Amino acid sequence: MKVKLALSLLGLVSIIKLEAQENQTKSQLDSIQKLDEVILNANTIFGNKYIARHRTGSAYYISPEELKKFNYTDINRVLRSIPGVTFYEEDGFGLRPNISLRGTSPERSAKISLMEDGVLIAPAPYSAPSAYYFPSVARMQAVEILKGSSQVQYGPFTTGGAINMISTQIPNSFNGQIRANYGSFNTSQLHARVGDSKPSIGYMFEYLNYNSDGFKNLTDGSNTGFDINEVVAKFRVNSKAEANIKQALEVKFQYSDEVSNETYLGLTESDFADNAYNRYASSQEDQMNAEHIQLMLTHTLNFTKNFRITTNGYYNKFNRNWYKLDDVVFDGDKQKIANVISDPMEFSNHMGILRGNINSDNDALLVKANNRAYYSKGIQTKLDYHWYGKNTFHDIEIGLRYHYDEEDRFQWEDGYNIVNGNMFLTSLGERGAQGNRISNANAFASFIMYKLKFNDFTLTPGLRYENIILQRDDFGSDDQFRTGIELSSRQNKIDIFIPGIGFNYAFTNELSLFGGVHKGFSPPSNQPGQKSEESINYELGSRFVFGELRGELIGFFNDYSNLLGSDLAATGGTGSLEQFNAGEVAVSGIELLLNYNFLIDNDTFNLPITFGYTFTNTEFLNSFDSNNDIWGEVNQGDQLPYIPEHQFNVMISLEHSKYELNLSGRYNGEFRTLAGTGDIPNDQLVASNFIIDFSAKYHFTNKLSLTGNIINMLDETYAVSRVPAGLRPGHPFGANLGLEFSF
Repeated sequence: MKVKLALSLLGLVSIIKLEAQENQTKSQLDSIQKLDEVILNANTIFGNKYIARHRTGSAYYISPEELKKFNYTDINRVLRSIPGVTFYEEDGFGLRPNISLRGTSPERSAKISLMEDGVLIAPAPYSAPSAYYFPSVARMQAVEILKGSSQVQYGPFTTGGAINMISTQIPNSFNGQIRANYGSFNTSQLHARVGDSKPSIGYMFEYLNYNSDGFKNLTDGSNTGFDINEVVAKFRVNSKAEANIKQALEVKFQYSDEVSNETYLGLTESDFADNAYNRYASSQEDQMNAEHIQLMLTHTLNFTKNFRITTNGYYNKFNRNWYKLDDVVFDGDKQKIANVISDPMEFSNHMGILRGNINSDNDALLVKANNRAYYSKGIQTKLDYHWYGKNTFHDIEIGLRYHYDEEDRFQWEDGYNIVNGNMFLTSLGERGAQGNRISNANAFASFIMYKLKFNDFTLTPGLRYENIILQRDDFGSDDQFRTGIELSSRQNKIDIFIPGIGFNYAFTNELSLFGGVHKGFSPPSNQPGQKSEESINYELGSRFVFGELRGELIGFFNDYSNLLGSDLAATGGTGSLEQFNAGEVAVSGIELLLNYNFLIDNDTFNLPITFGYTFTNTEFLNSFDSNNDIWGEVNQGDQLPYIPEHQFNVMISLEHSKYELNLSGRYNGEFRTLAGTGDIPNDQLVASNFIIDFSAKYHFTNKLSLTGNIINMLDETYAVSRVPAGLRPGHPFGANLGLEFSF
């Protein structure tokens, strides 16, 4: 398989004509002959498209200009144009994304390294990595996606890749912006920022409010939307320009709060067909309340133009309580909502209670307070030294990080009845009875990456080291004051080296070949003796320019020796977070990205088009029965659930100095929700969909613009998932208008 993939890609590269004309319009960076890769910002991976295109691994940079085209607030829509990125939606607004890179398990984005400004941003990246907090992409300046061998610099998850979201930077001079829009479902956004730099200081202040009444319907007319507020402040002091040793210290503070009336309860097949946007009356009390705080210090020390040390100290705290329906009881028979939704005929009386069609007994609806606090803190430093030889460039990068994170569960379950479609509290649950434990991780990570560039050949060998101690203290369901009378503890230790090597060879300015091999790694849980997830990952690709056509073609193969699955309530499990061994798995695929400007010689208009395609093939190489039927009974040859085979995105824009029009279409192929092969049974199928979005801008002046967006332009009704408990719809037709004012 690996040999065939390599030969096929080499064949495709060989037929590309080498006489392609050099692109006439190059950016200022394109004129830099020594790619040392000027570091534009201390907390970015590459910082611009030019550097991303010259990595030895697959890399994508979503620029500020691209983010502004649609002004998306949904990270799923932002990432959908990037090959190799798959996801399934949940709430229609992207509040809790499920992102996969190159076939990793997408559930709660728990198998990729998520970062903001170069720092791990998942609530507890090692001990509880599920992304119940995700930064608002509406306030981001750029987004970086890294796959392939060079990701050994970023961990702990090295199988699929890393996503780094770059927050608004301190500007070089005084400027700011106010953006406001309003539209369907009373959805609105207000985003304001201002900042300035002087010779030795700089600052930036930012505020974002994003809210909606939601597009789903409850019988009592309750709000099914959300309200999110974010505040970010940055302050920098730096040495004078003439200083021999240049230093800078930047302080970042971020605060956000969220109230979202979201539920785990979806719909049955028949109810989804009748009205996909209804919600059952028994979900009317469901609500997520959350707060997030980040403090971050970044110190940069430039001894010379060739030697830099960057150090980050960070602290993240995330509190959330998702109060949501978990069980339904009829005549003493308690059932999980996922069981009832999956078999409404067998549990017809339970379904009647869920729908609110029949009046229930007391405590028929059990609403769990999934109350948790997360802490993440650490310090990391990176040393970068580079030098030049004859026809060579050398760079050594060394990174060190000490990290601690913790998840504190203190959960309970309250009882309700439902009468005439309205829920009433009938009992208060014992605090801590549904989860009373602390899980934590102490991790030391380091890496070394060496880059050698000799003429047109670049080689980047690297090695990562992770030492992790995972622990759990469970106080039991009857010890809400945590006296320790029922305390049980467990621990798991991991010590692992993660090597990788990549290369890039530029045949001409228009054609290059790159590839690499690296070890994939994902930490296990705190179960004693459980092994980590490991794989060997290969990629081979080409970047090319053919006239005005610019593109990339990449093949990848991930050979898992031990895939880990997780028991998440978000995927229909019990929510214990216990991991289980799924054994050997092969994931392979092709990623294609093409860019073309039809009006390159036109002085008035630009007409760029972008096409991205991803093919992903997954296969279990052994048979087993997954815990709690999360993936069902798995047989050798079965496909992984939640991963579509085919997906593509096409975007076309008409750009003028006074206005721009942007049209984007995304095809997401069908996928299965349980492991299997062949035709997908209807009750395990999430059907394919093709969704078109539209945006427009009109510039009254260079300071004031009118904006408009349409989501799901053709008003397609489609399912995005069957988890956590039943079918869930994507966002229906939605439109908004807004104004942008810059100063």
